[in-house]
Amino acid sequence: MRAEVLKGHLDALLLATLAAGPRHGYAIKEALRVGSDGRFDLPTGTVYPALHRLERAGLIRGTWSTVNGRRRRSYELTPSGRRTLGDERSSWQEFSAAVSALLGGAPWPAAT
Repeated sequence: MRAEVLKGHLDALLLATLAAGPRHGYAIKEALRVGSDGRFDLPTGTVYPALHRLERAGLIRGTWSTVNGRRRRSYELTPSGRRTLGDERSSWQEFSAAVSALLGGAPWPAAT
């Protein structure tokens, strides 16, 4: 699936990958790919700038660590990020229900 299809939803998807706990950047990218059954195999140039934007917004916190002699940055949700994720989930449920109702093949309501 093309990255532009996710426009407007990428931040929420990234926050959701961190709901269970901290992950390093590549693990976040992999969680998107695996969790979507390969549909969201996004390029690094899409994921990392979005992570940096979320960090600047105070929704995630990044920390550096060294693993096997290599530095890597891990990210975790902040309290504000958890609240935002909850809001995004609620908005998504409402939006997806409305789209499903319109695109699901059900007849339009009768005009009054």
